[in-house]
Amino acid sequence: MHLGGELLTIGVLFVIAYVLGRLGKVIGLPAIPIYMVVGLVASPNTPWFGLSVESHTIELIATFGLILLLFNLGLEFDQEEFYGNAGKLLVSGGTYVVINMGVGFAFGFSLGWGTREALIIAGMTATSSSAIVTKLLIELRRLANDETPMILGVTVIEDVFIAVYLAIVSVVLSGDTNVWAVIGKLALAFGFLIVMFTLARFAGKWVSKIFATRDDELFTVLFFGLAVMFGGIGELLGVTDAIGAFVIGLLCGATRYRDRIEQLALPMRDVFAAFFFVNFGLGLDLSTFGEVLWPVVAAIGMTVVLNAVAGQIVARMNGFNVQQGINTAVILVNRGEFALILATLSAAAGLEARITAFAGLYVLCMAVLGPLLAVNSDRIGRLVARPGRLIRLRGRLGGRRGAVAAAAAESAEAAVAEADATAAARKAERDRQFAEEFALVEAAGRDERENEGPETTSDPVTSPVEIPAERPERPVRQRDPEY
Repeated sequence: MHLGGELLTIGVLFVIAYVLGRLGKVIGLPAIPIYMVVGLVASPNTPWFGLSVESHTIELIATFGLILLLFNLGLEFDQEEFYGNAGKLLVSGGTYVVINMGVGFAFGFSLGWGTREALIIAGMTATSSSAIVTKLLIELRRLANDETPMILGVTVIEDVFIAVYLAIVSVVLSGDTNVWAVIGKLALAFGFLIVMFTLARFAGKWVSKIFATRDDELFTVLFFGLAVMFGGIGELLGVTDAIGAFVIGLLCGATRYRDRIEQLALPMRDVFAAFFFVNFGLGLDLSTFGEVLWPVVAAIGMTVVLNAVAGQIVARMNGFNVQQGINTAVILVNRGEFALILATLSAAAGLEARITAFAGLYVLCMAVLGPLLAVNSDRIGRLVARPGRLIRLRGRLGGRRGAVAAAAAESAEAAVAEADATAAARKAERDRQFAEEFALVEAAGRDERENEGPETTSDPVTSPVEIPAERPERPVRQRDPEY
């Protein structure tokens, strides 16, 4: 077996990915479209470039990337946040998902590619990229914003939706037309989900015992083996390897070794996921983009409009203003890995071939457009919420109707200014409370340090024995003792 040429080609591809990734960082682009472009350039369907590699060479490694993407999604799922605020999260996140999924399903039908294809397209256009969302919140320094907990809550509901949606899609893509067979497969898929969610909720302490080893090498082999094994179990049960990897990640996230698993799993996920995205790019064909250009343009417009509407609705439900609704929309508008996962599943099921080209071009465009919108959300807010200048100009030129429009614009500007003042006051109050809490923590620490010295009783003559000060016990969350 001579693999020297193929290893050299793959190595060159990843070096190119590194160079382009560094350039992408400068302008704020995420890594996903970069990897796809590298794969597209090296694709056998792009003969004008020197590098080419057969997709099957890295197909198994790309499958590991798919498994680790879903494993980490389950691992990072915030169960305490979900179960602690289930009602509020379901209303906010459910509203967002229902709006995008419902219109996306109608859009998929309008393309005329088929019912199963419409279901896939609806999933592609309905869910955000949790990786890009988290990255943008960190890089734009918005983790402390008032609306950020709401945004993260929506992503939690999207994770739950993805699990349920994949269970349904796995049955739909099987192509079985027997009613009882379909019901049986759905029951098996949902039963698998319920059992694993239940174990993740109540059996974390017992599962932790499996991971009780100090050896990082064996520890890594164990969780990687579990992820691949449950991916295979999910495939054999007919619920796809993706859902199998997600639920075992959910269960591992319930253990006290979650932080240690996450630190070791993230670099593996990034490397194998790069193979997944490059492999997807290898399957793309530039010549097919023309066939899906207008559907992709329509899908992009639909996604931006729906996210703008859903962002304002969810923000209003949670008591936020227009600008915070815009911040929510431009963060959640990003699409990425899940759309490509669905395209991979549809290709394996033999659905409409144009779905792969549609997903590739759609994700490429959205992964570039989304960060640009997020960076400029304040400017967008000023354009949307303060159109007074234009209307006042019309007022000078348009007589009575213009005067009425100008008055309405001034009233709208006053309302926006009042909302901004309220938000600023709330932020100032939050900062004040934070400063007070910080001062209390410092004072408590100072008192504790002062009390650490030896103390004596009130009568030094009759009681010369020194009594050490007692420290108050703090509740400590049970964590990995080795990490």
